[in-house]
Amino acid sequence: MAAAAAAAESGTRARLGGGSPRLGSPASSPDLGSRGRARPGSGPGSGPERTGARPPGPAALGHSFRKVTLTKPTFCHLCSDFIWGLAGFLCDVCSFMSHEKCLKHVKTPCTSMAPGLVRVPVAHCFGPRGLYKRKFCAVCRKGLEAPALRCEVCELHVHPDCVPFACSDCRQCHLDGHRDHDTHHHHWREGNLPSGARCEVCRKACGSSDVLAGLRCEWCGVQAHSVCSAALAPECTFGRLCTMVLPPACVRLLSRNFSKMHCFRVSESPAPEPGDGDDGPDGSASAGPGKEMLAPESGKQILKIFDGSDAVQRNHYRVLSVPRLARREEVLEAALRAYYLAEDPRDFELQALPSPVQAGDAGARGKVLSAGPLEEEGSRGPGSREAAPEAWVIRALPRTQEVLKVYPAWLKVGVAYVSIRVTPQSTARTVVLEVLPLLGRQAEGPEGFELVEVLMGSRQVQRTVLAEDELLLDWLRDIRKTSLWQMSQTRFYVAERRAVVPRVSLFVGGLPTGLSPQEYSSLLDEAVAPKAGLVSLSHVYSSQGAVVLDVASFAEAERLYMLIRDTAVHGRPLAALVLPDVLHAKLPSDCCPLLVFVNPKSGGLKGRDLLCSFRKLLNPHQVFELTNGGPLPGFHMFSQLPCFRVLVCGGDGTVGWVLAALEEMRHRLACPEPSVAILPLGTGGDSQRVGRPGLGSPSLPAPVPVEAGGGESACISPVPGNDLGRVLRWGAGYSGEDPLSVLVSVDEADAVLMDRWTILLDGHQAGGAENGLAYMEPPKIVQMSNYCGIGIDAELSLDFHQAREEEPGKFTSRFHNKGVYVRVGLQRMSQSRSLHKDIRLHVQQQEVPLPCIEGLIFINIPSWGSGADLWGSDSDSRFERPRMDDGLLEVVGVTGVMHMGQVQGGLRSGIRIAQGSYFRVTLLKATPVQVDGEPWVQAPGHMIISPASLKVHMLRKAKQRPKKTGTPKDARADGVPAPEGDPK
Repeated sequence: MAAAAAAAESGTRARLGGGSPRLGSPASSPDLGSRGRARPGSGPGSGPERTGARPPGPAALGHSFRKVTLTKPTFCHLCSDFIWGLAGFLCDVCSFMSHEKCLKHVKTPCTSMAPGLVRVPVAHCFGPRGLYKRKFCAVCRKGLEAPALRCEVCELHVHPDCVPFACSDCRQCHLDGHRDHDTHHHHWREGNLPSGARCEVCRKACGSSDVLAGLRCEWCGVQAHSVCSAALAPECTFGRLCTMVLPPACVRLLSRNFSKMHCFRVSESPAPEPGDGDDGPDGSASAGPGKEMLAPESGKQILKIFDGSDAVQRNHYRVLSVPRLARREEVLEAALRAYYLAEDPRDFELQALPSPVQAGDAGARGKVLSAGPLEEEGSRGPGSREAAPEAWVIRALPRTQEVLKVYPAWLKVGVAYVSIRVTPQSTARTVVLEVLPLLGRQAEGPEGFELVEVLMGSRQVQRTVLAEDELLLDWLRDIRKTSLWQMSQTRFYVAERRAVVPRVSLFVGGLPTGLSPQEYSSLLDEAVAPKAGLVSLSHVYSSQGAVVLDVASFAEAERLYMLIRDTAVHGRPLAALVLPDVLHAKLPSDCCPLLVFVNPKSGGLKGRDLLCSFRKLLNPHQVFELTNGGPLPGFHMFSQLPCFRVLVCGGDGTVGWVLAALEEMRHRLACPEPSVAILPLGTGGDSQRVGRPGLGSPSLPAPVPVEAGGGESACISPVPGNDLGRVLRWGAGYSGEDPLSVLVSVDEADAVLMDRWTILLDGHQAGGAENGLAYMEPPKIVQMSNYCGIGIDAELSLDFHQAREEEPGKFTSRFHNKGVYVRVGLQRMSQSRSLHKDIRLHVQQQEVPLPCIEGLIFINIPSWGSGADLWGSDSDSRFERPRMDDGLLEVVGVTGVMHMGQVQGGLRSGIRIAQGSYFRVTLLKATPVQVDGEPWVQAPGHMIISPASLKVHMLRKAKQRPKKTGTPKDARADGVPAPEGDPK
């Protein structure tokens, strides 16, 4: 499972220094394992075999193997080969199945031991439930047939019932002040490898579609057998994408009060309760309120097992099926296995819960299960033949002393942890005094250290500083009383006592545009009332209606974050994002991180899948969802990096949105000219109408964002396109290519220049509110990258948009979108507009006569309407050969819908009218206009089109080169940097 990352390291990590065990180590005092007794099977003299006890099998990393008879085809979880014959070895706790010959090579830890082997505890980010075919749960190792959960960062798959038992071993993607390090190790994840996966060491197949087998590094993508992984160097170099990944050592985020979902900007889903899933190992299951229990088999009884007071209060239990004649030891051992606890059953007892307790009285104490058969429990009274109680809680017996593992909270100690005895007199201070000499800090006083309890939950890692006079034995007893599994997930650290200066950066978007810093401060004071002295404005983006707050209190940052997300200003909901600090001084010289923007609503929801894939292939901090705050948070986070590139996943409208934000942020960036790559998404020209302040439809209200703080509403398109992606060789649209190959193509792409154009629109009178009075709208500025259309093409685009707004659910395929476009075109075919009579065109201050046309189009790129060549390929001495970086626009006319259809079919080209760098268009009446697929009706007035101040650097996909023979298939694990001279 996932903790194989820790298991692949030397086994001496669980003891001192790798040498001989010191005093206080469990290895040197096995008689103190649990109330003075060693666990069964832990060594010679562990006690006589009990009735029904399994023969002692090999103990490998906490596994409890026993020989079983196979009744159906079974595969080994180590070598993934078929187990021939009728005998195999099964772990009673985690269901690991193995050949007898493979037992001595097992490296994967048992689920019961996995939390103790986590190197740095990091919580997971579980997304919404989904169907994952031919995937396996990392906890119980069973197939995911029903809807399951997947971590959005590290590809961990689990059943909903198994979420509480998943150890917190997600990828460490940033520094948080706890065990920070500069060297990065492989982060191994077991199983669920892609088809055809090959071991990096032996080059044999290491994946399996039948069982959870094989290992894969979540950073560099190297794949290996669990046995072969020991031959690989522990350091990870991030593989083929090393120059594109934002190193975790360069990102700092103090996220004490925020979950990982908030830190990584992952859309939250309702948390699954541990009682909503399927059966667990050995017939056990987690259940919650209202779950029906199946009828027991003949001779068996169904029991509800709780692991502590917290489970009783929440009514979350595991369902256990046991024989009615099972004895106390067998029932207790099965109950511990249901909670993945491989401890000595003699240190626990089962207490029956009477009916009032099941109703919510967790403090009541029921009777204790005796050593006799289970069915006798219901007949202890005279003449009583009642059934045995169906609800039981596991309780730990009182202990007079324990062995406590204490971990150092700093690096380069040479040990993973030290073990000490805890007595009734032991306090946090005495533990620190005893631990410091064992960690080589005997010269320092205990005043500079503190004992910290870390609860390694699968969803959130919680840290609590213990008071110096806290009695440790009572503290441990309270934890076990609350939850036995929680005790297995609890770890104690001795840490240096130092004052942590809280500093959280909160991005707030969706504010009104054009205000001063003082006005934004007053607006926030009125809306969310931040505490004086703790909150300050660090950055103001007036043109985009956004600010960045510096908060000097974790509690205040959490309060503001939750409050801002539920607040609306002037009817517009606000957006709140937690942004990390990028330590640009630590960035390697050859690293040029990739900033990724994804529109999850593009391409029939393919953007959502790409968002998850890029989060796993890169650092999730460098991947931004455009519906959550827009592109501005990403540019702000990367503003101090000397070099970075941008990947935009979406339609032409999405690309235009990002380019417009880049234009406004250019003077604030340390890298003022980052190159931009495109991954075209869309179901036919996803030129999205975007809610960016000041860049919406000039004569219409600003579009309402999808989510707080900006975003894109329903997609609209004059012609199904992605034309800019075609020109830059990225294709007409994303069709399911491997996301890794997309990133490799971005890394190998060539930098080219592209013109950007500014369109100034006259102010005009607009209708007033209820009083009917007119008011003057100010002039508007719109940015253009691809083309601008006036007349028939903009009118068709507007009709397409209106049809899509009426039934947005139907516009999910390119075929349907093109059909709708054909339909609206046929409806407009018989109408005559005589556009040349309603407009005047001036090029370079000279009026140009217009032929009889119905549409006038200004094109910047040699692609229009799904790749059509509107300008044509014929040479003309009057005009220069058009290029996207020549500083010129081509003006083309079309005579109607039929002419446009012939252009798209390649039968004709448009009517060449002019070529120039400065244009003035006079509209004599209200006329449809569209810019890069965003249509509106423009009032009479002037339109001035002129070049933007700077050209934009784009990335054009390199031409496919013939593959050389003998190259490895897995390119990601090569670790080969980009060739020298590759433009970044």
